[in-house]
Amino acid sequence: MKTPLITRQGYDDLQKELDELWRFERPEVTKMVTWAAGLGDRSENADYQYNKKRLREIDRRVRYLRRCLENIKVVEHRPEQEGKVFFGAWVDVENDYGKILTFRIVGYDEIFDRKDYISIDSPMARALLKKEVGDEAQVKTDAGIITWHINAIGYNR
Repeated sequence: MKTPLITRQGYDDLQKELDELWRFERPEVTKMVTWAAGLGDRSENADYQYNKKRLREIDRRVRYLRRCLENIKVVEHRPEQEGKVFFGAWVDVENDYGKILTFRIVGYDEIFDRKDYISIDSPMARALLKKEVGDEAQVKTDAGIITWHINAIGYNR
């Protein structure tokens, strides 16, 4: 189960995507479906079939975004979070093997298409919560338990 949290930026991005789909892309695709339907035999009409499929995809995404935006809680950064890992933090960590990672802890709906974001529900994020610079976090993985050292924490990038 995913935690229903999102950053302000993530919420605004989802709202923008919904707006783009509903106000611009959907009307354009609807025009294409209407035009293609007017050409006659729909069973062999690639334009009609493709655009009808795209319209279903748009409608499915719009329904998901509306439901998501209704049920999600925007978490704003608070000054008392400074110096500790909380939701929305950018974290620099290093393991005992010298591997260095930098990422932001965000909600599930924000991680897609971003290699530098991890979900609040991930084992790494859970292990880092409430830790400070210099602390260690034990993260259980398929390969065993890996220790990560926190090098930096920030809330602006």
